[in-house]
Order: sequence, then structure tokens, then C-alpha cells
Amino acid sequence: MKTNPVIQAAIDLTAGAAGGTARVITGQPFDTAKVKMQTFPDMYRGFVDCFVKIYKQVGFRGFYEGTTPALVANIAENAVLFMCYGFCQNVVRSIVGLDSKATLSDLQNAAAGSFASAFATLVLCPTELVKCRLQAMHEMQLSGEVVRGRSTVWSVVKGVLKKDGPLGFYRGFSSTLLREIPGYFLFFGGYELSRTFFAFGRPKEELGPVALMVSGGFGGMCLWIAVYPIDCIKTRIQVLSIAGKQAGFMVTFASVLRKEGIFALYSGLKPTMIRAFPANGALFLAYEYSRKLMMNQFDI
Repeated sequence: MKTNPVIQAAIDLTAGAAGGTARVITGQPFDTAKVKMQTFPDMYRGFVDCFVKIYKQVGFRGFYEGTTPALVANIAENAVLFMCYGFCQNVVRSIVGLDSKATLSDLQNAAAGSFASAFATLVLCPTELVKCRLQAMHEMQLSGEVVRGRSTVWSVVKGVLKKDGPLGFYRGFSSTLLREIPGYFLFFGGYELSRTFFAFGRPKEELGPVALMVSGGFGGMCLWIAVYPIDCIKTRIQVLSIAGKQAGFMVTFASVLRKEGIFALYSGLKPTMIRAFPANGALFLAYEYSRKLMMNQFDI
């Protein structure tokens, strides 16, 4: 039976959205700590100190600042990412001369994921900018960079539109793209390589939830270890541009190295790595099972 490409794209999009939701629910507190430590490394002695200060200053809700745009960002990113991933897999098959139903190698799947991430960046960058600004707003107010007051998603959105117009949501776009393309090559490559290891020669589709979660977690850790310094620069550009500090990637990168040293590029790495395993494990578990369920419903 020939697969309807529209139905297949809708399935991949919906499954990707389910995965993005699972990722945010699992990892948001750690992501909040990561963003704060990346932007203001001098304010925190470490991961535990950051968590304690968040709770003392803002309370439990402080861990979930930016959750709404984070949900929008992850749902949009992963919906587009996995929809384009299926499309890019077909493109890779055409390039290497394989049949439309042929199984790709782990390297070919990694290449397809890398291509797909470029499309996902278009929807990720604006929502991630709002998320990062909300997460770091308390520190921006303490440092006197912005006026104190209760910040909401809408207030941040209005501020961006008033100051920079619609294109203001794409501050840090080149940094995001620079992070996504190599990062998702390793993300999908690590995931598929791990699944191959657990499969022991049998079909990957037969793997259980534990193997899927471990494989997803491994893929997530591969991504963040490789691209974390780029993400740190991206976060600073998106957060500090609210105060008119408009430096680009290379200028910001050189400034951090000169003034703070190379270790500043790894501020917040610990909560990121702690988050990477369960959050990305949950992402792939939700994606694979929801996709399989819908594929069965449509008899694909």
C-alpha cells in the first residue's frame, strides 16, 4: 500500500509535538537554571546554588518561568523537526539511490536530522528568545538592565515588537542555526546508533520503552556536549539584546573569552546534562509510541 505523503507528514508533525511536550514537562526546571547560569555566571556558585536562589527569590514558580513559550517553542520545533525529518529521509534516499521504503543507515539518518533542523530553526528562534528572556528577567532586573516589574509572555512580546519590530524575534538566529545543524546530526546519529546497539540485529521497531529512553537520552547528551558553547553565546545574545547590547556571534564569543575565560562558555552545563537524559528520553518515547499508534490507525 502506497503511503499518502500528507497523512505521513501529519503523523510525523503530531508525534513530534507530543515529543516536544514531554521534553518540556520533564526538563523545564533544569533549562531555567541553564539559561540563568549562561547569562549571569557570576551570580551563581554552581547548579545547586542556582536552584536554591531561584526558590528563595521567586519561589517554586521560578523554576517554571518561560514554560508557556518553552512549550510553544518545543512543540513547534519538534513538530516541524520530525515532519521535515521524514521528508529529509526521503531526500537522502533519493540522493543515495535507495527505494522509498529502504532503511537508512545511522549516518544517513543523522544527515537527514541535520537537514531537518535548519527548517525547525525558523520556528524555534522567536519562541526561544521569549523563553530565555522570561527565564533571565529576574537577573536582568537585579543588574539594573531593565525596569523592575512583573514580566509575562505578552509583555516580552510587546517589548520586542516595540523596540525591534517583527525581525527582533530573530535575534540570535545565526547562532541558533549554527547550534542546530551540527547538534542534530549528533542528536539523531547518537539516537540511531544507540538503538542499533540495543537491537542486536533485530528490527529497531521492536525495542521497548527503556531502550528508547536510554537511546534518546544518549542522543541528547551527544548534542549538548558538542554545541554547548554555541548555545551559551546564543542565550547571551537573545537575553542581553533586550538592554540594547546588539553584538553578534563572533563579537560576543570573543568578548566572553577575553573577559571571562573559556570556562564561562560552559556555565550551566551540569543542569543541562542532567536534563538532557530524561528530557530527550521522554521526547523520543512520546514520539515513537504516538507515531506508531497513529501509523497503526491509518494502517501504514
